[in-house]
Amino acid sequence: MDIRHVVVLMLENRSFDSMLGRLYPAGGGFDGLTGQESNVWHRPDGAPQTIAVWTDPALRAQSLCIPDPDPGELFSDIHTQIHGLDPAGGPTMGGFVDDYMRQPPTTPAFDPRAVMHGFTPDQLPVLSTLARAFGVSDRWHAAAPCQTWPNRFFAHCATAAGYINNDPPHFPYEMETVFNRLADAGAEWRIYFHDIPQTATLWRLWGSVLRGRFRRFTDDFARDAAAGTLPAYSFIEPRYFTDALAGTLPNDAHPPHNIAEAEALVARVYNAVRSGPGWPRTLLVITFDEHGGCYDHVVPPPATAPGGPTPDGFDFGYFGVRVPAVIISPHVRPGSIIRPPGLTPFDHTSLIATLRRLFAFAPLTPRDAAAPDLLDALGATADNDGPPSVSSAAVPPDGPILARAAARPPNPLQHSLSVAALHLPAAGIDPAAHVAGLRATPPAAPRHVTVAAAAADVAAHVMAFLGQ
Repeated sequence: MDIRHVVVLMLENRSFDSMLGRLYPAGGGFDGLTGQESNVWHRPDGAPQTIAVWTDPALRAQSLCIPDPDPGELFSDIHTQIHGLDPAGGPTMGGFVDDYMRQPPTTPAFDPRAVMHGFTPDQLPVLSTLARAFGVSDRWHAAAPCQTWPNRFFAHCATAAGYINNDPPHFPYEMETVFNRLADAGAEWRIYFHDIPQTATLWRLWGSVLRGRFRRFTDDFARDAAAGTLPAYSFIEPRYFTDALAGTLPNDAHPPHNIAEAEALVARVYNAVRSGPGWPRTLLVITFDEHGGCYDHVVPPPATAPGGPTPDGFDFGYFGVRVPAVIISPHVRPGSIIRPPGLTPFDHTSLIATLRRLFAFAPLTPRDAAAPDLLDALGATADNDGPPSVSSAAVPPDGPILARAAARPPNPLQHSLSVAALHLPAAGIDPAAHVAGLRATPPAAPRHVTVAAAAADVAAHVMAFLGQ
């Protein structure tokens, strides 16, 4: 086995059951949905109502955006989703509907069925085709029962520094990163992003040399893949904001963003890698940072705590909810169900463990030291080329759709990213001096009324950070 390029695309806020739970019939060989799974909604009038998992066979346009409104994602929400309404109750995976229906009222109104919705394989032609043509893991959990930032920090640092939510921000984030370890080992890395790299919250990546490793996905990824110049590690971040001027919607899959946009991004990533000269020596992983309040039936198991401080009172001693993970390489046998060799599931620190095994650097924390890596799932020969290309059903959005999306209030992730952008140092500013300033007087958090306003502010700060 000769793997020289690891490429990771991390999308947003979908559970395994919601995306891939129907990929194969449920059974011992695949831990998917039987169709009988349900939650009980404890209605305000006291009457319990059973809400079963379901799909929309017609796949109407609005079905691609379910759940809308966005479910709760805070640590407290996820605890309820896993444990139910009894704070001391054991994990039952029975609190998804109750937590959803207890969110603050909004428009449109909350539908108790929304978080139990999922897609059939034919409704996700890109992800399902690749999962069947290569491999899928039904044993991949979010690293923590938390929001986006903690889970993405685990993917990059094998810790979230003890923080359980995106907000409030705790700049500067000073954790050691897999990117620094790769550089020390002589392995090149790049981060390809659309509008803002959440990875830029990590101040160890603020040096001028490191800053040059942030690349625009739309400008550089396909070109680098075609030229055979992808680095040892490529991490891809989706588009988090609507850009009405460019005519683009978010492609991060974050509810209620249209899932077809994420499918189109997966297709672009795969097609670029598959057609490049580096394909025979590439491992591509498509995964999601957290479940985003969407139902999954598998109880998160215990996890190795990363150590370090626990300012929010949680030691990260159990995993988050299962998320989709598609493992793509000519070294993966078609139709593989990829599971770790022991009881510890894959999680986002398995990415670090895989890179450690390939490029020989020390663990960042006890969590990634204990994580199973992906290499044992790969065969010795690169004899599965898979489909030459895949295509999605996404169509360019029209003006009214773009206008409505741009006029929405920012979701919690978009708000946190606008805060992150404000904290980035402009090119030419000494990172150490900037960190000292943040410790002394962090900037006030912006409160944008619309996605469009947040996106414009983010774009200006990111351009200043990159010196553009």
